[in-house]
Amino acid sequence: QVQLVESGGGLVQAGGSLRLSCAASGRTSSQYFIAWFRQAPGKEREFIAAIAWSGGTRYADSGKGRFAISRDNAKNSVYLHLDSLKPEDTAVYYCATSLRLTDDDRQYSSWGQGTQVTVSS
Repeated sequence: QVQLVESGGGLVQAGGSLRLSCAASGRTSSQYFIAWFRQAPGKEREFIAAIAWSGGTRYADSGKGRFAISRDNAKNSVYLHLDSLKPEDTAVYYCATSLRLTDDDRQYSSWGQGTQVTVSS
């Protein structure tokens, strides 16, 4: 079992930036892919990006150009850089692990508790 802890969320003005962190512990493995999802009130959970420990990435079209996923294998951590934030980016952001590089949240088995991002206009 992998434990995930997100951090770095907060309140930011439109146009601002944040860096979210996802720290993994427990049975971490180079086989795992880690992804970021978000869920706004009243909306379905949405895939943002995923990364392999080897560095391969996959992005949703909605985040390309503004969001960037990266990782630090030595720290067992994955990051999500959010730039040019908009009020519609307000959501709880989650990281999760999977054995596949996929945007299907049903393929992700371990989830963090989430971190709130609020973008004011």
